[in-house]
Amino acid sequence: MVCGGFGLPIARDMCQKVIVVGSNDLQSLYVANNVCSAVQYFRKLGGNVGVAGMVINKDDGTGEAAKFAESVGIPVLSAIPADDDIRKKSANYEIIGRPETQWAGLFEQLAEGVADAPPLLPEPLDQDGLLGLFDGNDESAGGQLTPATAEDMCGKNFTAKPSLEVVYDEV
Repeated sequence: MVCGGFGLPIARDMCQKVIVVGSNDLQSLYVANNVCSAVQYFRKLGGNVGVAGMVINKDDGTGEAAKFAESVGIPVLSAIPADDDIRKKSANYEIIGRPETQWAGLFEQLAEGVADAPPLLPEPLDQDGLLGLFDGNDESAGGQLTPATAEDMCGKNFTAKPSLEVVYDEV
């Protein structure tokens, strides 16, 4: 199911297991969390749906999506890397996981995971829990965050210019 289209099949008990697809960005995980919330809500009303797991799409290795899956209690079925070959093939509507190709094993693993994973009842995160996945002070994320410089934001040909900003000295 995609984005807002998840509600009807879950609400009408038209599916038994949902696969959440998301990436390592807040917007994606916000939607994934909403899907988990909907599953939990409709299960309490007598529905029979569960979340089988998560597919991390365009995985850049930062780990927020994997932390999300662990936090809500669902497995990661597969992590599709943010790879230029996959991006180009996808843009050209090519089949990426053909047998005997470099991506075959990844997609075979995904297919087996989707088939075998049981539907689980996730525990969605509250707003603070979701935002906490992106804590800039988390040392496991690979180091210190440093603010962007003017050169980073404006390019290598950045030239500093005098500011027109009026600065008032403290009295």
